[in-house]
Parts: sequence; structure tokens; C-alpha cells
Amino acid sequence: MLRGFNAAGAGMMANQRHQDSLSNNMSNALTPGFKQDRSTFRAFPEMLIQNVESRDVPTENGLQLPFQNTVGNINSGVYMQEDVPLQTQGDIRETGLSTDLAIQNGDMPDENGSVFFEIQNEEGDVRYTRNGNFTVDGEGFLTTNQGHYVLDEDGDTIQTGTDQFEVTEDGEVVSPFDNTLIGMAYHENTNDFVKEGDNLFANEGDVAAVEARGAGGVGFQIQQNHLEESNVDEQQVMADMTRAHRMFDMNQQVVKTFDQSMELAANQIGRLR
Repeated sequence: MLRGFNAAGAGMMANQRHQDSLSNNMSNALTPGFKQDRSTFRAFPEMLIQNVESRDVPTENGLQLPFQNTVGNINSGVYMQEDVPLQTQGDIRETGLSTDLAIQNGDMPDENGSVFFEIQNEEGDVRYTRNGNFTVDGEGFLTTNQGHYVLDEDGDTIQTGTDQFEVTEDGEVVSPFDNTLIGMAYHENTNDFVKEGDNLFANEGDVAAVEARGAGGVGFQIQQNHLEESNVDEQQVMADMTRAHRMFDMNQQVVKTFDQSMELAANQIGRLR
């Protein structure tokens, strides 16, 4: 019976984490460039149940031999393993702002490959994003709305001096201050990318991202005055949230049933009369 408690409790925890992930997706449905998370589940290892006993052997000394009878397998529950960002292309929306840039994916040589803007985080490390909702700070540098610098192809910051600049389809910034190419990174397997906050991704894989313009077979276009919208499917997320709530409730009912059975066993079955 305690195994049933554990399995049902594990199911409640897994669905609670799944609900939290879905809530985060829904809250970022309007965040430019946001990539929704997909929750992956796994079962705990199965356990083999055996009945261990001894059998008498009809001998003069009354010999007993151990005997094992296989009962079967039992599963000890399920858990949510991880959240994996879904890197599909979001819809492109026109905003009319010169600092808004959208990446339109073209041909990709790898099924899980994609192109990203290169960003410098607060620690000075290179991170990646699809959110082109940029701005120009007080010193004339192109940054994200969170204040992270947008990098060029050499890993340097980009100074436009003003928000009156143009960006070509291949990502060249043409401004009164200077002309430079925005750093565009391509990675062959975006499953190696992990969310780090502020709509930034860190590469935790063994393969480094490369400059997209020099990667063979990689096609993309930069659309100025546009933004890539979130790829969250709100209707699907609502359906998944309803399903997760029902699964949580079902496991909760199982826990209540086991609790009532144990109460009955403790208070009535073992009662002395």
C-alpha cells in the first residue's frame, strides 16, 4: 500500500511541475521571440517483486531449501525529467520601429538547427536569443531591453549613436556612426540550448555555435521594423493545463483512497474486542 502512496504522490508532483511549465508558457505568449517549453516525463525504474520462502525436503534431518517465486513487476511512479524549448519559427509581426529586428529562417542543413542573435550577458559571456526587440542606450549602443549588449560578428558591441539606422537582410547595420555586421550564430542542435532568463539561451553542448553567414547551407533574412512573435500555441497550452489539472486530481483521489484504507486498517482491523 505504501508503494501506491509513493506512485500517486510522484504523479502529483510531476503534474504540478508540468502545470508550472505550462503557466510559464502562457505568461510569455506575448513575449517576442519566446520559445515555449515541452515537458518530458519518465517512469522510475521498475522493481521485480519476488516471494521468498522455504520448503521442507522430506529427509531424515528435516532439510529446508530457500525458494523464490516471481510475483511480477511494479512501477514506482513517474517524474518530469526536464523542459525542452521548442525552437520552431514564430510569426513575424510588423512594428514600424527601426530597432526591432526579426530573424526569418531559411534553409537549414540540420533538422534541429536555427539562427540566433549574439548577446553579451552581465558577466560578459556570449548568449543567444531570437528576441530582436532591441533599443539604443544612452551611450548609443544597441542593446536588449534588459540592457544586454548586442554583439557584431567579431564579438564587439555595436554603437549606432542613434535609433535612425538601417539593417540589411543579411544583418549589416548601416548608421551615421559606423557600418558593421550583427553577430548571427548558427547551431546545429538547439536541444543543447538552455534558457537562462531574459529570453537568453546558453549553449551547454559540446559543439560550439558558428557564424551563420559562413555556415554551409544556412539561410536566413533579417527584417527590420518587425518582430518574431512567441511560438506559444495558446489553445494547446490551455488544453494541456486542463489535462494536467485532471491528472493531478486523479492522483490526489488515489492518495485519499489509500489514506482511508490505512486508517481503516489501523483503527478497525487490528482492534481488540
